[in-house]
Amino acid sequence: MRTLLLLSNVVVLALPLSALWALRLYESALVRQTESELRAQAAVLAGAWRATRGIQAESLADGLTTRALETARRRGLDLADDPVLPFAPDPHPGPPPIPLAAEAGARLLPVLRDTQAVTLAALRLLDAAGTVVASTGNDTGLSLAGLEEVEAARAGQPRAVLRQREKIATDVPEGISRTAGLRVHLAMPVLNGPQVEAVVLLSRTPATVRQTVVGKAPQIAAVGLLLLLLVAALAALASRLITQPLAAVVRAARQVAAGGQGPLPTLPATAVREAVDLADAIARMTATLEGRATYVRSLAAHVSHEFKTPLAAMRGAAELLSEHGEAMTPEERARFAARIEDGVARLDRLVSGLLELARADMAAGGGRSALCPLAEAAATRFPALRVTVAGDALAAFPPEAAATVLDSLLGNTLAHAGPGSHVHITLVQAGAAAVMEVADDGPGLSAANAARAFDPFFTTAREQGGTGLGLPIARSLVEGAGGSMALIPAARGAAFRVTLPAAESAALADGIEML
Repeated sequence: MRTLLLLSNVVVLALPLSALWALRLYESALVRQTESELRAQAAVLAGAWRATRGIQAESLADGLTTRALETARRRGLDLADDPVLPFAPDPHPGPPPIPLAAEAGARLLPVLRDTQAVTLAALRLLDAAGTVVASTGNDTGLSLAGLEEVEAARAGQPRAVLRQREKIATDVPEGISRTAGLRVHLAMPVLNGPQVEAVVLLSRTPATVRQTVVGKAPQIAAVGLLLLLLVAALAALASRLITQPLAAVVRAARQVAAGGQGPLPTLPATAVREAVDLADAIARMTATLEGRATYVRSLAAHVSHEFKTPLAAMRGAAELLSEHGEAMTPEERARFAARIEDGVARLDRLVSGLLELARADMAAGGGRSALCPLAEAAATRFPALRVTVAGDALAAFPPEAAATVLDSLLGNTLAHAGPGSHVHITLVQAGAAAVMEVADDGPGLSAANAARAFDPFFTTAREQGGTGLGLPIARSLVEGAGGSMALIPAARGAAFRVTLPAAESAALADGIEML
């Protein structure tokens, strides 16, 4: 669920951030496009100067050094990296132009004006000293020496820089683009052999994002609509995967809290894993609560029944003694007193058994037991039975609890099969389980009694003082450790199978030494 929510938020956050990033990249692309166009114009004007001056027809590649040529071809301006210089100062008076350069500039002035009418760039031709010899403005005869880009060109290195505009164009007074207040300046040397004979200086404002956006309004609107649809789809997806399953789980939890029963709603297969796990946990909790409630109701009914019989006998005997005690013979009084004592003794056994059952219900798993020595020790506690033990197993079960289970099973055999009965205990380590089977050669249980063997207070040895709590206590201990206990079919007598979680395969001798 956290992953899904984080992914949705990151996607939604990335949309405007990616748009800003793309906008920044596009602004730089517009600047580089302007720079590239100015380089092309400068190269043409440099070739025209050379032709006008009658300089030997050499390519720009032959006239520039390798480094200067790379600079001339490279489109390197970037808004993120290149500084924005202050706006260019006005031209200042300087030395008179070189005559040959002034003559070439006069011849090329019509070319500059025709070019400026199409490209909207400011074009100037400077002599080797930096004096303007031809211009699309009114600064002919003035000097631009000292400008960073001009000085680089006079040294034979083409240079492009970003400068602030002297005046923001009226068509973009509040433009969102940084380029609205910028101007690209490019200076390229005109070489005559190794000497710089002239400098071509061009400048132009790049197009702005706002101007481009106005021309792409339909496409931008389509992208915006696509983003809105994407956000709506993410919201619908989150609702289907998170909100709806959680709402179903909340309704199920309220149903359980109100005491409702019945199957819980099934979540769709697209629900997030946490919602499915929560629904499964609520279903298991409901089943556990229903089982516990049924168990408590059944136990309460059995307790009231079991306590009612000795209490009724004790009350009757006490009333008779109270009302007719003086008229009774000593033998009669002794008989009624013995009945009261028997009732008290039975109630004491019932209370003790209930306490043991409660402790067994609350018992947790843990510990480790080697079952063979525990079974042999239990056999010595029942000398009236003939007990044989075969095999061994290591169980994740407390030794005290294992001894209680064995005593319950052997005591049950002694009560129903009688002294001298043979009991065979088989221990098997079966993968992740430790299995113990206890079988006797007694009369066994009928089908009706077998179905109630683990019911609290059910016993066929009531006359011998049985409480019917031994087997329920043993099963509670086993189930508390994550195991199971069941009555299994047998050719003769009764047979019980106890399945416990196997302990780690760490040395069996360690478990025996712990005993």
